[in-house]
Amino acid sequence: MGKYNYSKKYLKGLSVGPFLKQVKIRNEHIEAASDELKPFDYHSNKLVEQLHPSIQHCKVSKIINRTDAKSFVLTSDKPLAYFRAGQYVSMNIKVGKIMVSRPFSISSSPKKALGKNSSYMITIKDNPDGFSSREVNKNWKVGQSVDISGPQGEFYYQSLRDAKHIVGVAGGSGITPFISMAEAIADGTEDFSLTIIYGAKNKNALLFKTELDALAKKCKKVKVVYVLEDKDGFITSKIIKKYVKGDFSLFVCGPRGLYKAMDKVASELKLTRRRFRKEVFGEYGDPSKDKDFPKDLVNKTFKLTVIMRNKKYHMPCHSNETLLNAMEKGGVHAPSRCRSGECGWCHSLLMEGKIYAPKEVDGRRLADYTFNWIHPCASYPLSDIVLEVPYNK
Repeated sequence: MGKYNYSKKYLKGLSVGPFLKQVKIRNEHIEAASDELKPFDYHSNKLVEQLHPSIQHCKVSKIINRTDAKSFVLTSDKPLAYFRAGQYVSMNIKVGKIMVSRPFSISSSPKKALGKNSSYMITIKDNPDGFSSREVNKNWKVGQSVDISGPQGEFYYQSLRDAKHIVGVAGGSGITPFISMAEAIADGTEDFSLTIIYGAKNKNALLFKTELDALAKKCKKVKVVYVLEDKDGFITSKIIKKYVKGDFSLFVCGPRGLYKAMDKVASELKLTRRRFRKEVFGEYGDPSKDKDFPKDLVNKTFKLTVIMRNKKYHMPCHSNETLLNAMEKGGVHAPSRCRSGECGWCHSLLMEGKIYAPKEVDGRRLADYTFNWIHPCASYPLSDIVLEVPYNK
């Protein structure tokens, strides 16, 4: 082959004529082609829409009655977005003439979101005082249409951050993300060990007990401990030490009182910040009992002006309810997801007025304080307010 790294004999029989004509032929094809731009969608864009849809149109295909709760199996004409066990979706719920959004953990395995029979299961506990839960559990039937967000939240196992052993402390309906995790471990979707310590008032208040016992029996990586207030008292660091040995991450989901108790437990167990995770628990509630809340402004009513797409809306707002609640009651369907001051989906510009943001749920960045951006879901009015809100698609 000499100095060439290929054999020249294959080139000797080739004529250069056809190669010289290629430019002319190519130009003729270009001139003859249509100048209409054909629609084209990049594969990456399709993948983003599949994994992170802004909205998913679903229907209730099955309702499971439970003690003081109902589970709703949601399906769609196309596969629902895949998720991590422990994540939630925000559901649009119409109560009378008011449209509200509420976050609910997905209580099924991510594996059930795959394939032709793609589905999520959402479990909602009965709450006589609940604005949206009462509407859903009382009136929703099979066939009900419902729009939900894509999967949200950071309450899931991350191998780079978490210990291989997760201790999940649940209270009441806070068991739902742990059911998803347990199912995901049992079907091979997730690879970690899970010890669930489930606190409830009594045996009758336990959700998913049959399913939890079956999962624990089926899978060695899943263990369940029930702590009943009428028998065992509350969940303490002593109880956790009794059932858990070695390195672990502590995940907590339940009512706000449980979160405060687990802050103390985490301190007693000397857990680092990366080993302690709390799921967002929804709205903060009445802030008037906070020490730093202005006592002279308790139960005061102010005027809220909302600017959305250059259109103004006016409504009353009360110092003991969030600006997001006031907007929803006033007929403004403002963007929201977690309703806990964490996700930033409701990020809005405070143009005029003063607000109170509880430190416990104030998830704003330093730049937000500088440029007057707030989270309406975790902000309470202390004066008349003018708020510019992004359009809710």
